[in-house]
Amino acid sequence: MALWTMILRKMANNKWLQLNLWFGLTVCVALFSSMPLYSDAILQRTLIKELQQTQSESSVYPGFIRVSTTNSSSTMDNKTMEAIERADQFAKSIPGRMGLESLSFYQQRFTQLMKVYGADASELEKKQQKTVGAIKSLSGMEKRVRLIEGRMPVDRSDGIFEALVTQGFLFKAKRDLGEELVAETTDDKRDKFRVIPVGIVETDPKADPYLPYLTSEVSDGFLIPFAQFEREFTKGGKTRVAEMEWRYALNYEQMKFGSVDQYIKADKDIRRYYKGRVGVAEFDIPSSSTVNSFQGKQDKLDVMLLSLYCPVMLMLAFYLYMAANLIIERQKTDISVLRSRGASRLQIMTAYTMESLLLGLGALAVGPFLGVQFTKWLGAANGFLEFVNRSALPVSFTSSAYNVAVIAVCGAIVLILIPAFLATRVSIVGQKQQMARLTKMSFWHKTGLDLVLVSLAVYLLHNFNNRQEDLKRLALDSAALQVDPLLFLMPALFALGGGLLVLRVYPWFIRLVFWAGRRWWSPALYHTLIQISRSSGQYLTIKVFLIMTVATGLFSANAARTINDNMESKIEYAVGGDIALSTRWENDAPLPSSYSQGQSSQTDAAVTTEAKRVQYTEPPFEPYQKLEGVETAAKVFKKEKARYSTGNTSGSTTLFGIDTMAFGKTAWMKSGLLDYHINGYLNLIAPDPKAVLISRSLAEAAKVKPGDPIRVSWDGLDQAQFTVYGIIDYWPSWNPLPSGTDKEDEKAEQPKLIVGHLATIQNRLAVEPYEVWLKLKEGVSNQLIYDQLTEKKLPVTGFRDAKKELIESKNDPFRMAINGVMTLGFVISMLISFFGFLLFWVLTLSGRTLQYGVLRAMGIPFIQIIGMLISEQLLTSGAAVVIGVIIGNLISEMFVPLFEMSFSTQDQVPPFDIVRQLSDYVQLYSIVGIMLTIGLLILGYRLSRIRIAQALKLGEE
Repeated sequence: MALWTMILRKMANNKWLQLNLWFGLTVCVALFSSMPLYSDAILQRTLIKELQQTQSESSVYPGFIRVSTTNSSSTMDNKTMEAIERADQFAKSIPGRMGLESLSFYQQRFTQLMKVYGADASELEKKQQKTVGAIKSLSGMEKRVRLIEGRMPVDRSDGIFEALVTQGFLFKAKRDLGEELVAETTDDKRDKFRVIPVGIVETDPKADPYLPYLTSEVSDGFLIPFAQFEREFTKGGKTRVAEMEWRYALNYEQMKFGSVDQYIKADKDIRRYYKGRVGVAEFDIPSSSTVNSFQGKQDKLDVMLLSLYCPVMLMLAFYLYMAANLIIERQKTDISVLRSRGASRLQIMTAYTMESLLLGLGALAVGPFLGVQFTKWLGAANGFLEFVNRSALPVSFTSSAYNVAVIAVCGAIVLILIPAFLATRVSIVGQKQQMARLTKMSFWHKTGLDLVLVSLAVYLLHNFNNRQEDLKRLALDSAALQVDPLLFLMPALFALGGGLLVLRVYPWFIRLVFWAGRRWWSPALYHTLIQISRSSGQYLTIKVFLIMTVATGLFSANAARTINDNMESKIEYAVGGDIALSTRWENDAPLPSSYSQGQSSQTDAAVTTEAKRVQYTEPPFEPYQKLEGVETAAKVFKKEKARYSTGNTSGSTTLFGIDTMAFGKTAWMKSGLLDYHINGYLNLIAPDPKAVLISRSLAEAAKVKPGDPIRVSWDGLDQAQFTVYGIIDYWPSWNPLPSGTDKEDEKAEQPKLIVGHLATIQNRLAVEPYEVWLKLKEGVSNQLIYDQLTEKKLPVTGFRDAKKELIESKNDPFRMAINGVMTLGFVISMLISFFGFLLFWVLTLSGRTLQYGVLRAMGIPFIQIIGMLISEQLLTSGAAVVIGVIIGNLISEMFVPLFEMSFSTQDQVPPFDIVRQLSDYVQLYSIVGIMLTIGLLILGYRLSRIRIAQALKLGEE
């Protein structure tokens, strides 16, 4: 009890220090717990969104499951009936196996196909009748079909089957409702069944929005009551049941990311069970590929999150260590007195461990809730220090999040107990000796940790550069953004190592400054220089703290901006405008030959098509220009396999036909890709209808320069002559890089391009379909354009929406992690840096009250005391910020280019570019400046409140 009393009193006496330590522990818990929370939440949302996208693209409900199997048995014996019954039982277990609620279910049965003819048909009619159909059944038939004529069938016991049929099948059978038909099997038994169609049905989509019964899928046959089919065929064995089918609509919105493995296992179990058990099985599970793509994503995302969190984790570690060290520094005298009075090191450490446990439990009580908030902030990040009103992430506490939080607290407690453990080794005499002068070399510099970290980072950088060259040389491209976690860990290591390395020599620099001007320095500056040079170890932690904050902040800003800008530029360049449309053109092309006509027919048709040029009728362009919200529209003709010739050189090229004015107003082009602005090139060719621009690859291959003639044609057309006016390297939507297959051939030709006037191409060559590019007005929703296209029934056959693709790109979980964690990490770093800065200097100031009292007594004015404080801040905190800026720019130059490996070089057009934005620097410098200014004002205020007379009474000098 006495121990607890001592602990509580000690904590009360240092309540502000304990509060800062608790704050650091709470942020640590929140940060660590947010990792699994964010990983689960973002993957959960992405999973549901991708399933919904599957529905919008393929018009199939994401929870749809269809299992169909034939019956390989030729007879309906007991073994076959038992196999069908077991298959039914397994089908009923599908929702439970997948862990999803069944919103709708039905099953179907089909007999073998039978010849169908009228009961009163003559022998001649029977021979001529070609109609075939099966007797089939549908569970819940009464609720799923819509009668358009007649009535529902009843289960009769007189051997006659009443059935529903489609209008088309009844027409093929050449009979009316109520007229008896005969269904005769085509096997050796020649079984005959009497069937009377009593109703005509069609699909009723309103009956079941999740799983409608489509009569058009199997329209030939007789639909009888399910119970009757089971009694007469499945269990009665009157004829062979040829096929069985089970369909489910499962509630995919219930799917949790954590149950992905369960879903995949159930999918495999279903396929394994039905494959060959009854017959040949077919499966239609449209969400299977989407769900399978998420397997293993969490591990990759967790690794990336861990690497992204590394810099801020280092910051938190420094903060906790610094706060704990400051607390212990104030209590070293108490510890040494306890040791001198017989207290063991174990007893002292027990007391500090209990104190830390109390703080840790307090952090665990609040930290996870703060972690939930962190996770929501991560989900709202749209870029570095950019937030949008995105729908909230589905965040919920998990056991893994709390386990991670407990591990983080335990690790933090061990970290903050290190200063206490080291303090228990010092006696009261040693303590007084250490207080006399703080020039002792730090542990970091003694062990050479700075050199080790810098060397390690440089070694990894060298390996990454070699890897990048290999990727470029071998064209080993990835299909999606794949960021190596080391790309975030290496800069943090280099920033820490570089900061420690600079601070190793910084005290010598201060001594050099002091020595150079010792005759001219004012008393205040003289004192400050001596104080910093003799007590360099005292300032080491806060300086490393600020260096890490500024350096990693700059790197985070440049890395996030570079990744975002390159991904967005790639999409906008590929589309060319805000929206690119392909439209349907009327033409006189012959219908394609069917496969049944044979290879010779296809060859003849191809020759005929080639001999006779297809004539196209250009659709109206004006409706696209008049769409509400459209600022400008442009016609963009592309011919991929055009031919060029110049002198003795000819080859294949891509031909662009444009209207220069409309194209210049509509197309998107990144600045810096061309020698001059794109409008300059458009203005160059605008006056001459025969003027063209050519790609540099064509100019080098054909030895063509501006002013030379060039002839263009395609598909046997007469060549048209143009004049080269300019040479370009890039053009909106044109990829100047060889394809992946071409890259394997060292002699592969580079893609070539010719850009000319559309009107001239149409007049002198041919009129063929072109794309329509749209530029939207500021703030116009793309949905407005979609609705108008649908409402006006404009014949759109192809569609690319740059804005939609940008949104999908920003919703990628890995990109969201980069933007969210970098932003959150930077904000947290700034926050704890501010608290750490204040904590350090307030305690330093209060510890030097006596010193300031002596200086005042010696006659130094208060304004000079303030000057001493400012100069000390500039030479410590200010210098750390400057060093951080230098190191931040250095690691940006060294490591940001490595992110090029994360992009597919084959498709990375425009080329990868390092992006720095002035606003990021302004934000960073503003935050740091505000932090230092507020800190100085608070310190100045506290300094003005010091009672000098009382300070002198407390002293011993």
